[in-house]
Amino acid sequence: MPSSDDGTVKEPINREPDMSHLVQSFLTPSESQPSKTADDTQVAYDRNHGPIQHIDPLAHKLTIKSEATTISVDLVLSVDDLKTKFRQHTVQCALQCAGNRRHEMRSRVKEVSGIDWGDGAVMNAEWTGPLLRDVLIHAGLSPKTMHEGLHVQMECNATEVQDDEWYGSSVPLDVVMDEEREVVLALEMNDTPLPDRHGGPVRSVIPGIIGARSVKWLDTIVLSSRESQNHYQQHDYKVLPPEATSPEKAEELGLWDKTPAMQDNPINSVVAVPGEDGETLVRRDDGKVRIAGYAIPKGKDGPVVRVQVSIDRGGSWYDATIMDGGDDHTTHPANRGKPRGKFNWVLWEVYVPAEPGEGVDIWSKATDRGGNTMSEVKGTWNLRGVGYNALEGRVGIKID
Repeated sequence: MPSSDDGTVKEPINREPDMSHLVQSFLTPSESQPSKTADDTQVAYDRNHGPIQHIDPLAHKLTIKSEATTISVDLVLSVDDLKTKFRQHTVQCALQCAGNRRHEMRSRVKEVSGIDWGDGAVMNAEWTGPLLRDVLIHAGLSPKTMHEGLHVQMECNATEVQDDEWYGSSVPLDVVMDEEREVVLALEMNDTPLPDRHGGPVRSVIPGIIGARSVKWLDTIVLSSRESQNHYQQHDYKVLPPEATSPEKAEELGLWDKTPAMQDNPINSVVAVPGEDGETLVRRDDGKVRIAGYAIPKGKDGPVVRVQVSIDRGGSWYDATIMDGGDDHTTHPANRGKPRGKFNWVLWEVYVPAEPGEGVDIWSKATDRGGNTMSEVKGTWNLRGVGYNALEGRVGIKID
């Protein structure tokens, strides 16, 4: 990426792709790809709180240490160490910004605080690197260690960010040590070296957890008896209660401290075709319209096993077809025919009989293997507009 497109602390690069392009590929390409309608289409979202970093992989070091008195770990690893000293693991998973769909909450429920994300602040990719669990054990952590009350803090100290001197987050240690979670220190994305804009040379990828916890340009891991004290763990990415009507009110009531930091992604289904409110859907000769989108499971309760769509405000529901193998545009055709991964998104489509008319609202809901199902039509408001997963997907659609 050219330096002119790196962003700054005051104006970091934050962008999302056009929805119709996003759902053309089961695995989201790591770089811009040519499309039929534009010379250069951004297909993987960028979310940053400071400038994109360009770090020499040959010089980069990852420091692992402990603040917890019950644990003794002390290790410094190079990128080459991460590649050669540990078994490499590949996991497919969706990373989603906690603020994905914020525009819908803002426009349909109530004003919120934050970047006006649409529905494209999400990507589904293949991440390869050593399991963080293996690295911590190599650093001296006993697999028999009691995990309760311990946290894995992750840091990027390469640059200042908008609201702190560095970027950091944390997850409970039991998440990292859970073999079902497949937490990796990613060195590759979709079989290629991890691009700078996605956190190269190494980032954490924590499947099923909001994207804010998967720290880019990772340089420090700390085992601690407390969460990260970074701004983005303590004063952002929290679903504040309704009485938090402003950041100042949240501070006054002590709600930042009382509200837990977001971890698991909520189950979600998003309508991508049509891609915006007020668009027109043209009926086929059989009187049906095509509606398509993507769905993400809750945490590690995936995969999504069912998606349903309604165009009469829940009066009738139609089962969508889940396109397990992607489509003709998929970047990795070998994925076709493989079982659904529990951390992946699914792409879906459905053909619904419809009469010509205006003001049609499209709802969609997903259900995952764990039995989690979307249920709120408009969704519950929160100040930061995070974790939005309302049934109502598109409004004011015209049927021709």
